[in-house]
Formats: sequence, C-alpha cells, structure tokens
Amino acid sequence: MKDGVIADFEIAEGMMREFIRKIHATWMPSRRIVVCVPSGVTEVEKRAVRDAAEHAGAKEVHLVAEPMAAAIGVGLDVEAPVGNMIVDIGGGTTEIAVIALSGIVNEESIRVAGDEMNNAIIQFFKKNHNILVGERTAEAIKCEVGSAMPLREEISIRVKGRDLVNGIPKTTEASSVEIREALSEPIAQIVEAVKLTLERTPPELAADILDRGIMLSGGGALLKGLDERLRLETSLPVHVSEDPLTAVVRGTGKILENLNRYSSVLIKSRRY
Repeated sequence: MKDGVIADFEIAEGMMREFIRKIHATWMPSRRIVVCVPSGVTEVEKRAVRDAAEHAGAKEVHLVAEPMAAAIGVGLDVEAPVGNMIVDIGGGTTEIAVIALSGIVNEESIRVAGDEMNNAIIQFFKKNHNILVGERTAEAIKCEVGSAMPLREEISIRVKGRDLVNGIPKTTEASSVEIREALSEPIAQIVEAVKLTLERTPPELAADILDRGIMLSGGGALLKGLDERLRLETSLPVHVSEDPLTAVVRGTGKILENLNRYSSVLIKSRRY
C-alpha cells in the first residue's frame, strides 16, 4: 500500500488472503468483505481494491470511505441531520470530512499523514546530523518526542543511524524542539486542509461543528499537542477519540455486522 491505495496488486491480494485465513480457517468464498478506501480515491483505484478482494475469495465486496468508517467507529451518529466533522490521520492519507444524514457533505483527502511525518524526520537527520535513520526509527522518534506544540518540558533523545560520510554506525542526540521543527511542514499542511474544509462547509453544518467540535482519529491523532494546535488555529473544540488507532477498523466492523442499516454509507461504484 502507498498513500492509502494499492501500489502492488499481487502482494495486496496475498495480504488479504492471509488476513482471511487468520480470521477463519474454514472461510467460505460466499462471505462479504467491506474495505475502507480514502475519500479522494479514483474509479481506477476503487476497481483495483474491489478486484483484489474478489481474487482473494470474496463474493460480495463493499467499499466505504475511511472518514465515514472512522466516524462510525468513534460513535458519532452519522445518520442524524446534524454536522459532524472528523479528521482521520492515518499512515498514507489524512481524511477530513463533514458528515450528515449518512453522507459526506464535504471532504478533503490529502496524501500527507504519518508516513510523510516519518519521511520529514529522516530528511531532517540527513540534512542536519549527516546520518541516515530507518523508517522504524523515525516512527519511534515521532511517537516518543514528536509534537505539534511546545512541550511543558522539552526532552532529548539519543538516535542511532548510519554516518553518511564514512558509512559506519553513529549515535547523535536530538531534542523535541528539533523534531517539532522537522514535523512543522506536514502538520501545517494538515491544518490548512482542515481550514479549507471548514471554509467549504455549509453555514448550518458549520454551526453544528461549532457546538460539537472536531473529532480526531487515526494514529496521527496521538501526536502530542496536535489537538491543541488545531484548537488554536480553528478556535473550535477538538476531541481525540478513544483508541484512535482502531477507529476505522471498528467502524468497518459495525458496518459489516449491520449492512442493511449502513447501506446508505457505502460507496456506490460503477460496474464495468
């Protein structure tokens, strides 16, 4: 997967087969699958996801937009005639949507999220410390000292990587201030996308969001101070959902368990 969509069809298909096998050893091919896709996905990308799931053994494949699944997963009433705003910051994409009456009224999908933050940290160490760190190290640094706002107590971290000049392992030290600076660009892009979505939101629904606030989900919601930064930039209440990492998968499970009730939230895809 890359940027929320399938980059390697065969591997994605094999991954789905393995997931199915793990869930149910005697899984029959008459089962249904619900797959989450970014809201900005193209028809071709939708088709690739649908085909991969069918080749993995599913007879019935339904697609749902990630922000819709996240909203259901965190317990928002998506069927109500009021506006709910959800910001789902995943690995490949950040999905921002205003939801009302089981539909997405306004959406923005940007390919800037957790992976882009990790990449920003990797580039920072290349440029400022002359060492190369791996993706897993960058992820650990982001989780441990990454932040969107100044911390009450700034902290330092020892980082191991490979020296770019002589190729031998090297240890350096970086502070949370430096990491925040490295993350500033992807965070600014996410904030701008949230503002853009709010600008395009109908006034009645904007009034609902003013009362109910913005809900954050996805792994990116765990970044220290991100809720505070959004609160500062939008002057709206911002809430981090309970267990944001699993919001999308929990919502997908609810949809699968009650397909009749949630049929209106599924993406209607053109058949070829």
